[in-house]
Amino acid sequence: MDKSAKREPFPGAYYVGLIITLALLLLMIVIASALPPGPAGAFFAFVLGLTVNPKYAPAFATAGLIAAVLGFAGREPMVAWGGVALVLAQALVYLWHRRGS
Repeated sequence: MDKSAKREPFPGAYYVGLIITLALLLLMIVIASALPPGPAGAFFAFVLGLTVNPKYAPAFATAGLIAAVLGFAGREPMVAWGGVALVLAQALVYLWHRRGS
């Protein structure tokens, strides 16, 4: 094995990370399924939008703006409010990254 290769912090760490990630995703699905379409879309887009690399925040904000415009135009509340929440999440990511650098 190459000494420069990264090793797991402990045996099975990647499996533990996978289990935690899947459990959080299932929790998000359960929470969002109990909400009306608008808040559910906003919840998902905002939470997942916070995980975006700051380098790509402007592109995701543009996508959120397009989704919001098309969602409101087509009377699709999940898409519309999801787009609004994505724009807000990207603004938060951008400002957080800018403040930290």
